[in-house]
Amino acid sequence: MSLAEILTVVLTVLFGATLQGSVGFGMGLLASPILILIDPRFVPGPILLSTTVLTVLLVYRERAAIDFHGIQWAMVGRLVGTLAASALLIVVSADQLVLLVGVFILSGVGMSLSGLRFDPIRPVLVVAGMLSGLLGTVASVGGPPMALVYQHAAGARIRSTMSGFFLLGTILSLGALWYVGRFGAYEIQLALVMLPSVLVGFALSKWTAVYVDRGYVRPAVLSVAAGAGLLVIIRQFI
Repeated sequence: MSLAEILTVVLTVLFGATLQGSVGFGMGLLASPILILIDPRFVPGPILLSTTVLTVLLVYRERAAIDFHGIQWAMVGRLVGTLAASALLIVVSADQLVLLVGVFILSGVGMSLSGLRFDPIRPVLVVAGMLSGLLGTVASVGGPPMALVYQHAAGARIRSTMSGFFLLGTILSLGALWYVGRFGAYEIQLALVMLPSVLVGFALSKWTAVYVDRGYVRPAVLSVAAGAGLLVIIRQFI
């Protein structure tokens, strides 16, 4: 990689890690489209490994607020959604699935703005986990459905629970990538390039999260979720 490419990676991951450390998700959403242009092998393995490191740090920092019950039921849904995506991809194109879920995300944001609440109860968590597994499998953007469910929670609750949910999911994904030969020494080297930015972004998010927690949690979550929905839809027409 050239110096300019390395600098782009460093700054992109730094901003993405700071964003995720502040609102609970967003690093993959922000970084993946840029990193894949520099080296396609940054996605999915290296970005997943970097995200795993970040989620471990966030789970530890916000451990007092984590919703273990919510993670449990969301993971049930994620497993179903991942399996469903694998099956649907046999008969439906990935582009069609991504477009459909992107519309679901924007619809969820719209309903939230209209006053409809998605409380983290068991059926809602399972459905959110399913959509997260579906979108995460076909587009590597699994955060928005869960974020919409927890949008009314305290910032620490969102960050810790989302991080716990992502941690389990990324470990499973990395294991699957290793099993099929798509995660090895080179991918680890690429992840190490991103690691300093992840650590600095995590450190910065200690202060940015304090700002977000001053009444900006829900606007931040809805903004990032809407951005994710728009991004995955726009990708299909470029």
